[in-house]
Amino acid sequence: MQYARQTQDALDRLDQSLARLRNIIKRGDNASAIKFMEEGDLKEKFEELQNLITISSTGNMGARGVQNTGTF
Repeated sequence: MQYARQTQDALDRLDQSLARLRNIIKRGDNASAIKFMEEGDLKEKFEELQNLITISSTGNMGARGVQNTGTF
């Protein structure tokens, strides 16, 4: 459940950054838009989400976010 919440929060932050990018593009400020994508907030939010996904797919995590312990 915690992973789902963290992922949703990261998606929400990415969505907010995309909305800001849209506004920058609407103003016609292409240089700022490129900087925002390559060096700014959008890049950071995308990397945050990417890290969550990478962490969840590496290791042997169980449904509750703990290491699978095998048979007791």
